[in-house]
Amino acid sequence: MNKVELLDDCNNSLGEGITYSSINNNLYWLDIGNVSKLYKLELSSNKKEVFELPEIVTATSIKSEDELILATNNGLKLFNTSNKNFESIVSIEDQQLLTRSNDGGSDAYGRFWFGTMQNNFDQDGNGIPIKDNIGKLYKVDTNKNVSIIEEGLGIPNTFVWSPDNNNFYFSDTLKGTILSYNFELESGELSNKKELANFNRGHPDGSTIDTDGCIWNCRWGGSCIVRFTPNGRVDQIIEMPVENITNCIFGGKDMKTLFVTTASNDGKNKNELDGSLFSINLNYQGIEDNKSKIELS
Repeated sequence: MNKVELLDDCNNSLGEGITYSSINNNLYWLDIGNVSKLYKLELSSNKKEVFELPEIVTATSIKSEDELILATNNGLKLFNTSNKNFESIVSIEDQQLLTRSNDGGSDAYGRFWFGTMQNNFDQDGNGIPIKDNIGKLYKVDTNKNVSIIEEGLGIPNTFVWSPDNNNFYFSDTLKGTILSYNFELESGELSNKKELANFNRGHPDGSTIDTDGCIWNCRWGGSCIVRFTPNGRVDQIIEMPVENITNCIFGGKDMKTLFVTTASNDGKNKNELDGSLFSINLNYQGIEDNKSKIELS
């Protein structure tokens, strides 16, 4: 039995965008809102910092020791945790008020991939039902060239690559299926899209991957994390003490701790741990997120 431990009772409204940096043994995650918060937790000292960011920020990628690339409702931004400088890298859908960014991540070449979706926050930050499949899947090359890979998406999630970089895994939460694509690392091209995995509890949200090539998928509304094998078979289920599990990442010195973000819950299963950050020590070793190599000049 894997023990789920409360790491931080941060009470996030929509905890997301978690990543780990072995450069300084730091964990980063977001609380998404019209004014978003970036959390930085030094795992060695348990020191925590919280940065307020003036827009909807939804995904993270390590750029350097102090810098992160962030996906926002206005495109990609660079944030420096030392001097708190927040600057635009490339504008994407910045004039489109009906959409916002969602999940994303860097491939092994350093390109940044992310998705957009219908903006489900009103001006006061209250939730709006998602009715329109108007999201897109974007690829931003290291030279900042922007490509639209797919359109007509509901809620794009699960941006992970296989250990050999031959496959890309992705999901549209509204459709409920984790997809697999053939991935060509040198060109960044996708092909051979196919359904990989389904599960009958909740909906697929964020994911990470281990050295065996298995996908650890968080289940929104499902109170669990599911480990899928590379052929889509359910291998393991970790029960969680809250309902809305949003994203996870392996980290720590041995890369065997799974860190998990969650969200608040207005339903009947609401409890005081909703929105907390959890950790789970495992016998599996994860793969660290790829770092961004997007050119800044």
